[in-house]
Amino acid sequence: MYANLRWKVLTILVVTALAVWAFYPPRTKVKRGLDLQGGVHMVLRVHTDDALKIETETASEQLREALTAAGVTTTSVRATSLTEFVVEGVPPASDAQLRQIADQQVTGSFDRTAGGGGTYTFRMRPNVENRGRTEAVTQALQTVERRVNEFGVSEPVVAPYETTGDRIVVELPGVSDVARAKELIGKTARLEIKLVEGVASDEATLLQAQGGKLPGDMEIKPGLASRGDASKVLYLVRRTPVVTGTDLRNAAPTVDEYNQPAVRFSLNSEGAVKFGKATSSNIGRQLAIILDDFVQSAPVIESRIEREGRITGSFTQQEASDLSLVLRSGALPASLSYLEERTVGPSLGADSVRAGVRASLAGLALVTLFMLVYYKLAGINAFVSIVLNLTILLGFMAYLGAVMTLPGIAGFVLTIGMGVDSNVLIFERIREELATNRGTRQAVAAGFNRVFTTIVDTHVSSLIAAAFLFQFGTGPIRGFATTLFFGLLANVFTAVFVSRTLFELILSRKPAGAATLSI
Repeated sequence: MYANLRWKVLTILVVTALAVWAFYPPRTKVKRGLDLQGGVHMVLRVHTDDALKIETETASEQLREALTAAGVTTTSVRATSLTEFVVEGVPPASDAQLRQIADQQVTGSFDRTAGGGGTYTFRMRPNVENRGRTEAVTQALQTVERRVNEFGVSEPVVAPYETTGDRIVVELPGVSDVARAKELIGKTARLEIKLVEGVASDEATLLQAQGGKLPGDMEIKPGLASRGDASKVLYLVRRTPVVTGTDLRNAAPTVDEYNQPAVRFSLNSEGAVKFGKATSSNIGRQLAIILDDFVQSAPVIESRIEREGRITGSFTQQEASDLSLVLRSGALPASLSYLEERTVGPSLGADSVRAGVRASLAGLALVTLFMLVYYKLAGINAFVSIVLNLTILLGFMAYLGAVMTLPGIAGFVLTIGMGVDSNVLIFERIREELATNRGTRQAVAAGFNRVFTTIVDTHVSSLIAAAFLFQFGTGPIRGFATTLFFGLLANVFTAVFVSRTLFELILSRKPAGAATLSI
């Protein structure tokens, strides 16, 4: 009787039971990728020009505020391109003061050129422009990923696409409402809260109080007149916002005083200080809540407000929930456009699953037939170890939440091949030992002992390759690498431990001197 044989058999049974428990029933416990479950595949382009434009306009506004605070008068401060803005009408006596203020505010990112008549041109530095484009794509990638994760998609893929540097691929397995998903992903969700200087139905009336000309520190935004009034009006608001979406701490759907859907938001500590200061000094004035350049509401400030506010409008409950989601995930630094969209139907995914299962079963059947013909009854040993290998592989993937894809099914078929390869190495070594007229028990022990190093060596090399595939590959490649990785781990256990235990179990039932092996 082999030592510890009972514990070896018990270990195999426990591992097998745990694996089956982890993945059964597979329809609910094994996560399927886009190609097996259906869903949507999209390629998006990040318009990095938008991010540069915002950075240029922000820099010009900061310089305008600093000049105004220092008492430096100017004719205008305006952006003339994506990466350039101009300060005009600076008095000669204020040149030195402007240079000093500009050095403090924007010179680190913009080069300054002096022109005639008190004009200064500020151009964004090339390295700052390149960094801005790169950061815009990175931030867009992170924002889209947060939105997709909050959307509740199982194992989505959000990754850079191609080598252009401004494209993102998004895969959403199991998504049926494609229009809503696109709305959530592509919505810029740039929130700004600004003081209102005037409201009118047309621009001429709005600017009448300003002498017919739009002041440089103000801008016009469209919006709704009021609750229950769907007519559009124009709001004259301050260019510099009181707070923006970057000051948000959280956002959640709620209802307003009319029991209509709304969005409640809370501010971080810095935003609360700014909001509290602005509201306490402007009681009685309107405060425009602007989302993507549209005034959603303009409530009157009745008292000091610090940490919390509310966005009202003509929202449905679903729209309020979606708006809360995109506000929590942060605003996109630039707009997105859809370059490609492919929808995979659930029926196509089911066909892929059936085809993959048939291919795996056919491969297993042919391999088993070969092993039985070439290695006789020992081929049953190989069949059992390969089936257990696949069972443990499924258990690994289900327990760890790995996603099964069509390339992953190819990894299953490859796992069958690796299991056969390991068994062939062991069986051939046992045959060689038997040819030297050694005893059957000694031949089996020597065969496993001498092949063990070779099996470990080949599997470690393959594990390294699988790790690199997973690290640097995209969705389909990662699916294949995941299956390959877990299949290799399971194969070491089944080919070495399970197969050897089965041989020992067979030989333990035969007399020591008359033990034979059908191999």
